[in-house]
Amino acid sequence: MSGAAIPLACLRNWPYLERMAQPVSTHPQITAARPQGRVASMIVWSTTGIGALAVLGSAALWFHYGAAVFFEMIAAGIAACF
Repeated sequence: MSGAAIPLACLRNWPYLERMAQPVSTHPQITAARPQGRVASMIVWSTTGIGALAVLGSAALWFHYGAAVFFEMIAAGIAACF
């Protein structure tokens, strides 16, 4: 490439260039809303609580019925779904 500058547009198109140099949007910028920390925290704690209940329920069934019956109940439940 040569060292000389290459004009991008002719000087006779100056009104076009002025219009193109304006901002894309003249509307004020709208900032994104900050996520609500309280709602996110409630979702995380609810999910954690449901997971803990599922684990405790599984452990209770395991101790009450024993491993063989527990696995048979899980297999029967999965088979009933499909």
